[in-house]
Amino acid sequence: MIEIGGAEVEMADQVLDVMGLSCPMPLLKAKQALNKLSEGQTLLVKATDPGSVRDFKSFTDLSSNQLLESFEDSGCYCYLILKGS
Repeated sequence: MIEIGGAEVEMADQVLDVMGLSCPMPLLKAKQALNKLSEGQTLLVKATDPGSVRDFKSFTDLSSNQLLESFEDSGCYCYLILKGS
């Protein structure tokens, strides 16, 4: 477990910091990072774009990837994504 913004999350295989980027860049960078991971690995994305909440939910709903955890703390939005097949 690691602590981010006062919340504990699972240790991720990769962490992607896209803070300061706005739509659509956080999701595009996350897709690129996921493409490099193997099935079953996890990606932790840290973003500041409020629109990323909707984007990451929609993306994981429509793909084989799974949103394991999502939370916001002081303007930092974190998403733990499990790479699907």
